[in-house]
Amino acid sequence: MIEKSVKTDEPTKDISYEEAIELVHTKVDHTLTKAPIIIRKYTNHLVSSKSKFIRAKSLIICAEDKQGNIHPNAITLAAALEILHLATLVHDDVIDNADLRRGSITLQKKYGKKTAVICGDYLLCASLKMAASISNKEDYLSINFPDYMSKVCIGELTQHINNGNLDISMYQYFKIISGKTAALFDAAFYAGAYFSGSNEKELIQYKKLGYILGIIFQLTDDCLDFETTETVAMKSVQSDYEQGVITLPLIHALHEIAGFKDKAIRSELSRSEINDAVSRSGGLFFTRRMVQSYYSKALHLISYLDITENKKEKLISVLNQVARLSLTNF
Repeated sequence: MIEKSVKTDEPTKDISYEEAIELVHTKVDHTLTKAPIIIRKYTNHLVSSKSKFIRAKSLIICAEDKQGNIHPNAITLAAALEILHLATLVHDDVIDNADLRRGSITLQKKYGKKTAVICGDYLLCASLKMAASISNKEDYLSINFPDYMSKVCIGELTQHINNGNLDISMYQYFKIISGKTAALFDAAFYAGAYFSGSNEKELIQYKKLGYILGIIFQLTDDCLDFETTETVAMKSVQSDYEQGVITLPLIHALHEIAGFKDKAIRSELSRSEINDAVSRSGGLFFTRRMVQSYYSKALHLISYLDITENKKEKLISVLNQVARLSLTNF
């Protein structure tokens, strides 16, 4: 049974989904706009480049009980997760030397890499501090945020080690994205389900569902780098290979086109050569087909969860939001 007593500065009763989402946004905004004066100028800049709150939204949906209520501690953890995700984006932009994020100039581009790295570190600390502030912490020890964060870091490092590795296998690639992208989705779904009072078997199902959505998210992003413009994506595109990142559409092309890998080893490939190879090999179709397969698995898992129809609809809505680009182009 989950204890319901909470700190006096938090809501003292379970609340609705709509109220919970609004409170998550408020908490995140407060962290960014009320940071210590010395760093506030930089965190204020990040308000305009926040993500779509998919991970936070997922946690809140999973935390909803059969009466449609959400425990206040879930709100705090959802906000902490979103700030943690924002920290990883700030660091990613430094690594990728990115100019744009969500249509706004990146922190590293405007204020420099050193400032951006320190701000990313600050956000990481703010996230962990917020997660540790929940009441009855001893009841939630299995929600191990630091462990999930280490999975993200290991995934990112493994990707970096494999930068420019034209021999990377699909197994290695999925190992990378299981950490750098899927881990935080896994965390969101598991934590939310835990707050809803789910049993051990159900928790495993939620974790699988979160992992699958994370994989779908990354594969869709892989397609985005080839299929859309910077204006539509609101971030840098046509740049993964230039950063040394070998994604699934290109991995497929390297395996399918005779001599293409040898040519890539001998000389630097132009963007037009990469796009042509991915197109001729069906790399995008192959990647979207993988998304379709994972999408079907996600629907299957959702259908077997013992939850209300309203909650199922919300979960499917998030699934559709994550997979939309790949499925509409399939």
